Amino acid sequence: MQSTDITVLNRVKEWLSAGHTVWLATVLSTYGSSPRQPGAMCAIRDDGALVGSISGGCIEEDLLEKAQSGQLSNQVLSFLTYGESINDRDRFRLPCGGTLRLCVEALTDSSWLSPVINAIANRQTIKRSLSLASQTSFIEPAKRAEAAISEQADNIAFVYGPRHRLLLIGAGETASYLASMATALDYQVLVAEPREEMQSSWQSKDGELLKMMPDDAVVKIQPDCHTSIITLTHDPKLDDMALLEALKSDAEYIGALGSSRTNAKRRERLALFDLTPAQIARLHGPVGLDIGSKTPAEIAVSILAELIQLKQAKTLAKASSGIRAVGNG
Repeated sequence: MQSTDITVLNRVKEWLSAGHTVWLATVLSTYGSSPRQPGAMCAIRDDGALVGSISGGCIEEDLLEKAQSGQLSNQVLSFLTYGESINDRDRFRLPCGGTLRLCVEALTDSSWLSPVINAIANRQTIKRSLSLASQTSFIEPAKRAEAAISEQADNIAFVYGPRHRLLLIGAGETASYLASMATALDYQVLVAEPREEMQSSWQSKDGELLKMMPDDAVVKIQPDCHTSIITLTHDPKLDDMALLEALKSDAEYIGALGSSRTNAKRRERLALFDLTPAQIARLHGPVGLDIGSKTPAEIAVSILAELIQLKQAKTLAKASSGIRAVGNG
């Protein structure tokens, strides 16, 4: 499975190359509860084909109707807002109080697609600045803390990035539940497991099995700011080896399964190696939110809940730095 961004943009490139008219709809901002966050995209083809998602489906259907009835211009950039009235929310199945604002582009300039697609494929984050006057795009590397969407009076900036990865250390039962749930949340799951007896029970549909030592796996994948690493084996010889490499990497999140006492001892061991106090402080342990979880499935839920919580907090922090455009278009 590819990241949503690259899937949509690859399809857009194919459709344009085949001579179709294509509209790209991107969520610019939301208010209250909404099904998708700023930066979510869908593309509509002139014959009614659609890829991507910006809502639960009703807004996509409305955009298709507008495209096929000629209400979406082939030349003018348009801005649409859904959920401003109670009837609107009921019709489009938006949560109570939810409002969603879209930018809809009739794509005439496709020169930006290839560099953006290539950057995402190479696990880079890239920014496209769209001029509202000329409807041309300027491409440049994105800064780490940039919001998915930022608006100014004369342009909109879109930030695209690679799919989030989750590296699990150990192919046990908790890893199996965690991998299955994380895959459903669009994570690329990798599982490092050097023990032959554990390798034989792993289901490939839940993630790629790396038959190697945990520290080698961390080095191999070259963790970036879109990577989370979690140790699950309860074996210090395996977990600590992975953490020694992970805590020195650019990984976004590093966690270790175990009690508070176990993790305190783990930190003492890590301090004996070439890690700084700041690097050791990056470790989340015990991993997951404290929801009273006991079973492997419940532990997996608590871990993903923490990842989601941190991801949303990061998204909100980035969004607060964006500058809203003047007017709604």
